[in-house]
Amino acid sequence: MKTLIITGGNSNIEFTKEYFLKYSFDLIIAVDKGLEIIDKLNIKPNYIIGDFDSINKDILKKYENSESKIIKLNPIKDLTDTHEGINLAIKDGATDIKILGGIGSRLDHTIGNIHVLKEALDKNINCEIINENNKIQLINKNTTLKKDNNFKFVSLIPLTTKVIGVTLKGFKYKIENIDLEIGKSLGISNEQIKDEANIELKDGILILIQSNDYVN
Repeated sequence: MKTLIITGGNSNIEFTKEYFLKYSFDLIIAVDKGLEIIDKLNIKPNYIIGDFDSINKDILKKYENSESKIIKLNPIKDLTDTHEGINLAIKDGATDIKILGGIGSRLDHTIGNIHVLKEALDKNINCEIINENNKIQLINKNTTLKKDNNFKFVSLIPLTTKVIGVTLKGFKYKIENIDLEIGKSLGISNEQIKDEANIELKDGILILIQSNDYVN
């Protein structure tokens, strides 16, 4: 089941609209302030989840008698709203999750959102955070990457202390059977030169980031 999660982290409305119209989704989840984006675009969410500490309460009230199921979280909690949204998607049977708005001005939230992608990875569910300049996912096995002309650069950053036996094929800068370690910048800013490129690894977890330089 393809699932779209929209959060409130600096969501670009035009990008969100284009992305929503380009792809089809079986399940749509609004996470807290992400409901404001969904409301502006007239998208009907299946679930609305969050502690609602930052959302416009008048907008939330509009959905109280709608078909959308509202899940109010205690603001004193162990997991972030986005983490709870991912867990909800997994519980509801998601097999592919796209998160829009998970990259914002709060660096702690952005890093946290990258880390909670592991919740889906551990269950072998594809899960990506996407905005107009970045596409982020975690990988822990050999991966074939289809070239995406929307993103020029490909970076590989260890999530685990060490990622063993990394080999890259189809990239501008090739490496073979190299260990990538936290604290080293070897995997930053590569470029895919083949329509299909291969990332091979023997053990560990990589943060895979496809990105562009910011253009105003």
